[in-house]
Amino acid sequence: MNSAAEHAIPSLIDNERLGAFQWRVLALCFVIALFDGFDTQAIAFTGPAILAAFHLPAGSLAPILTAGIIGMTIGAMTLGMVGDRIGRRPTIMLSLVIFGCATLATAWSTDTSHILVLRFIAGLGMGGCTPVLLALAAEYGPARHRGAIMTGVLLGLPAGAMLGGLLAARMLPLIGWEGIFIVGGAVPLAMLVVIALMLPESLYFRAAQGDADGQRYIAKVLSKILSRPLPAGVHFTVPESAVERASVRALFTDGNAGKTVAIWAIYLLNWVAWFMLLSWLPTVLKAAGLPAADAPMGTVIVNAVFIICAIPLSFLLPRVDTRRLLILMFAVGIAVALGLSVAGQNWALVFVLAGAAGFGIGGQQIALNYLIVGSYPTALRATATGWSIGMGRAGAIVGSAIGGGFLAWGGPSGFFLALAVPLVWAGIAVLSLRLHSATAESAPLAAH
Repeated sequence: MNSAAEHAIPSLIDNERLGAFQWRVLALCFVIALFDGFDTQAIAFTGPAILAAFHLPAGSLAPILTAGIIGMTIGAMTLGMVGDRIGRRPTIMLSLVIFGCATLATAWSTDTSHILVLRFIAGLGMGGCTPVLLALAAEYGPARHRGAIMTGVLLGLPAGAMLGGLLAARMLPLIGWEGIFIVGGAVPLAMLVVIALMLPESLYFRAAQGDADGQRYIAKVLSKILSRPLPAGVHFTVPESAVERASVRALFTDGNAGKTVAIWAIYLLNWVAWFMLLSWLPTVLKAAGLPAADAPMGTVIVNAVFIICAIPLSFLLPRVDTRRLLILMFAVGIAVALGLSVAGQNWALVFVLAGAAGFGIGGQQIALNYLIVGSYPTALRATATGWSIGMGRAGAIVGSAIGGGFLAWGGPSGFFLALAVPLVWAGIAVLSLRLHSATAESAPLAAH
């Protein structure tokens, strides 16, 4: 009798169409990601103004950029676990409080050391917010739409960066760099009221609590999603995964070692290039002679093209050879970097190439997720994804740290030439992965 009265929450949601209540949840998740993206890139498009205000060379921005990304890495590792303990909604609200308050306080900094500390604290909230948002959005969507849902929410990050770049381009001369941080901090804090009233808790989390209040809450929320009413007394469950968590060692056994090293190298090197570009582009363009008010437009264009490319890529990637597409992307990225190194002050060409970078350097952020799926068996994919993203975050820290050094060493031209180097090596890693896969696929034939 008890088993007949039990219903698995994922199965109930999977059998329904996306309704108004779920669209509201996804829209709220997107808006929160939008604020996250705005604050993540705030230091990039205010960097030139901050350097001018404190009379500092370009290289002085590197520790501040790096501090934010280190904070994001730690936040992603720690707040995700907090979300599993106290719930998704409280963790999202905590993340907003952390990065909203730290971003707001940045506006009153009187020394770059203050900005560095506050960017690290803001990074904790920004990094912790993203995985919890994705988990909540995925839980409220049917499995058949989950990939599109997660891509859509993730697009809030570059959309927020683009919005911030537009605001900086228009408003920086009027409100100063401090005003950008006031906006970036005050708006997420104001959003807390909306979240408290409109964002539901994770149904999976409430089911795992096993209490009567949680069961009533789930029934109330599901009544807004399901097309048919459920009988009274139903017990809602979340099935445990039937697949045992794989170990990291498994990524280096059974012929996986070569592909693991190659994939980690691709993630690491691509994130070096991508964050080097995103973090330093406004500063590099200003150093090349572009007026400070126009420098943030480079970030706007890169993120706009990234968003435009991400949508068709999410539909195309399941149908094509991901490795061939990655080779094309890296070839475009290398050509873009070399083109920017010789473009000088031909601003029309510079902005066209910056747009192409949204595909040739940023587009890999979408494609790499599918590379894991095609390279590992199901039981290893979660572990492979987590460790690969960890390698990518290490690359993000390196990219943000080294950009200023290359700018000081070779000016804008030297910066863009240096940008091509990790892209070349990432392309070689993709080629080695193709050769490794071809060898693995032909081995059984040779044995026969």
